Amino acid sequence: MAKKIILALILLILIIFCGIVFLGNDSVDVYNDGENITVETKTFSDIDKHELNQKICNYTLDVMNDTTTDIDTYRHGIKDICSQYGLEDVEINIDSSIGPNQIPIVVTVDGTSMLPTLQDGQNVLLNKTHDIHVGNIVVAESDEYGGIIKRVDQISGDKIHLISDNKEISYEHINGVLYEVSGITTWVDISDINGVVIEY
Repeated sequence: MAKKIILALILLILIIFCGIVFLGNDSVDVYNDGENITVETKTFSDIDKHELNQKICNYTLDVMNDTTTDIDTYRHGIKDICSQYGLEDVEINIDSSIGPNQIPIVVTVDGTSMLPTLQDGQNVLLNKTHDIHVGNIVVAESDEYGGIIKRVDQISGDKIHLISDNKEISYEHINGVLYEVSGITTWVDISDINGVVIEY
């Protein structure tokens, strides 16, 4: 009888200990396929999980459009949002269609400057990274041209030279003036690169 009581007490202590450990493990799981984002928060805290998940989704959309945010900054941003809801020691799990701890983005090509490689209106998948090499196709924010998708031609320190694949030159008359129309070539800073195209 005494052995049964001792065994029951040990079992009860283990259940309480496991429950405390489990209760202490708040987590946020984020999945992104480049267009759709799902967030699941696991916690026993009395918070509005739907509101928290929506804030993380909105933040993820901002991250996808911000050239300067990398995976570490993204993770810290999610932790900051969680701390606003009282979740201080939260485990952040980021997964995506291109693997864990990656930020995929689907972008639509606008224009013909990347013909024949990319077609106007075509969707491409990029990995949000600054790990780029000559020959990569990247999406960048140019001070001169705005959002562009171009091929990396040269890398000089933090400066990246981008060119169009379409080498055709045409001419247009605008208000009686003849203009040469050709693909863009421009230099941007590496911080202006939003990501590398990995699938098209």
